[in-house]
Amino acid sequence: MIPQDFIQTLLDRVDIVDVVERYVPLKKAGTNYQARCPFHNEKSPSFTVSPTKQFYHCFGCGAHGTAITFLMQHTGMGFVEAVKELAGRTGMQVPDDGARNDPEDGRRERLYELMETAARYYKGELKTNDAAVAYLKNRGLAGETAARFGLGYAPDDWQGLARAVADYQDKGLEDAGLVIAGEGGKRYDRFRHRVMFPIRNERGKTIAFGGRVLDKGEPKYLNSPETALFHKGRELYGLHEARRAIQSVGRVIVVEGYMDVVMLAQHGVENAVATLGTAVTSDQVERLLRLADEVVFAFDGDAAGRKAAWRALENGLPQVVDGKRLGFLFLPEGEDPDSFVRAQGRAAFEALLDKATPLSQFLLDEMAAKTDLASPEGRVRLVKLTEPYLDQMRRAPLLARSLRRQLAGLSGMPSRASRFTPGPSSASVQKRGGQPSPYRVVLQALIQDPARIARLPPTLPADADPEAQALAGLMARLRRQVDMRNARHVVESYRDQPEQALMEEAEAAVLVWEDSEHDVEADFRGALATLEERAGRLAANDLSRKPLHELSPDERTFFLQSLKAKKLSALAASGESADRDDSD
Repeated sequence: MIPQDFIQTLLDRVDIVDVVERYVPLKKAGTNYQARCPFHNEKSPSFTVSPTKQFYHCFGCGAHGTAITFLMQHTGMGFVEAVKELAGRTGMQVPDDGARNDPEDGRRERLYELMETAARYYKGELKTNDAAVAYLKNRGLAGETAARFGLGYAPDDWQGLARAVADYQDKGLEDAGLVIAGEGGKRYDRFRHRVMFPIRNERGKTIAFGGRVLDKGEPKYLNSPETALFHKGRELYGLHEARRAIQSVGRVIVVEGYMDVVMLAQHGVENAVATLGTAVTSDQVERLLRLADEVVFAFDGDAAGRKAAWRALENGLPQVVDGKRLGFLFLPEGEDPDSFVRAQGRAAFEALLDKATPLSQFLLDEMAAKTDLASPEGRVRLVKLTEPYLDQMRRAPLLARSLRRQLAGLSGMPSRASRFTPGPSSASVQKRGGQPSPYRVVLQALIQDPARIARLPPTLPADADPEAQALAGLMARLRRQVDMRNARHVVESYRDQPEQALMEEAEAAVLVWEDSEHDVEADFRGALATLEERAGRLAANDLSRKPLHELSPDERTFFLQSLKAKKLSALAASGESADRDDSD
């Protein structure tokens, strides 16, 4: 585990403008730099790099972060790889705090080498195996397509890889998932008598394999296990090959099979990727939404396909953002993308894509199918079933609001959002007129200048809202870690934590202030005064529930002063009202 203070020092020495410019041409725009976003397709630049804050942010797709994050998102590096890459540029030596027993230096590179050796071996074996070649030709696959995706063949041999590697006893072969160690020290290849599909990361390096058996053996498809290089819940088959096409058209198609991806590409639909034998995960959806404005899940029209689509919806809801689209395409009975595009062609398949069911319709249709809308009980059940899903759409408040209106129309009941009216004593973080809550204002001001922590009281009014919780957590963190001096230190310290997305979203707003006349200090003082007044009101309400004789002298003084202030405020308000009446 790399110490946090080293990360902070590294980020202080690295210039994010230099890092980004190695991959993306930047143009000066005020105090910042701009470019067309490298993470999604766009015509006008919305990608901003701040040399003062040392952050980048895309106002189109939401991509955001430090120099470390940029390397991870743009090149597919892991966190440790990105840190080492930047450290190498600055001449820094990456330390280890001793939390890890196995030093990582060189291990991952060794695994990459073994995976590339295996990929070359399998690819060479395909050329000599008639059965494998015949299978692919019968599926309609062209040689050029097989070469583009690096397809290969694992021989029907217990130790075929021994012919390709220098040392078959190398433990790295086990760590890479290529070899299995059995009882009594016996070793054998994991993949045998299978057509091999290399799974590559975004840098084009082979990190895993999927193997399709050539006979009726089981399992039909076998994937590499989880390794230091490969995490099924994050990776997607074909993403390396499809990335340019995805960014060009602004749409990505998610299918279930490797051959679906390969055959769609052969027929000109080059923006498809596949899951890796598991349900679509939240991480995969977030990754794809950074690349494209629209994600379409293309599944079989049978019960299994609809179940897979529902899992994709559940895992996609927390990641969907306003302005992006999730769609669901159900193919005709008995068809999959592979068979459909071979029989009907590219135009017919893309026509189906254009008619994909939007997330909003799919969600409400599925919920309505579980209820009886003809009865009051059924309509109540519809609302009860649907609201928990809408609550997950925190990144898409406008879409969630629209869905609540549709839900109200279907059920004949006002949605929860339309019934809510914040009372004077409510500490809930509600946005009024599009304005940020006082918690958000203080949070953003702290991110901009962590030194403001010295001006905050020990605590602020308790609230269950994530923004209030995030502010309380940040206050505690800044008081523990006094060396956090700037925004990038703060946000980087939240990497891989539940609050990371909220902190990045708050920091993105800070970037906008740089080229504006926004008075951060005035907003900070006003929001802090609001929260302190709210804290006093809540404390007075608590004291009002106690008999006066049970109050301590300090509590009694505070309570009487609050009552006096409340009466003066009421008199002032009534006087203003009378003045307005007289003027009328």
